[in-house]
Amino acid sequence: MPTISMFYGILVRMYAENGGQHNTPHLHASVGGQEVVVALDGTILEGEIPKAKMHLLIAWMEIHRDELYANWQLLSNGEGAYKIDPLK
Repeated sequence: MPTISMFYGILVRMYAENGGQHNTPHLHASVGGQEVVVALDGTILEGEIPKAKMHLLIAWMEIHRDELYANWQLLSNGEGAYKIDPLK
């Protein structure tokens, strides 16, 4: 699963799941062995990470919403995702 960004200990990955469990555009984020799957609209689909890290992730997702959707489209078309700047 390609890593698209990393910041404040949060590792953000995205991959296309053709016929997978989550049909909605989403990403996977992990922190210290915990993982959360979040739809690009901010809805938590599964799992959890510490609340403070989740707030950072959601803020980052809002800033980079267009880039996240562009990556989802690329991956859905069988192309590679590109890196997205970390939260600064």
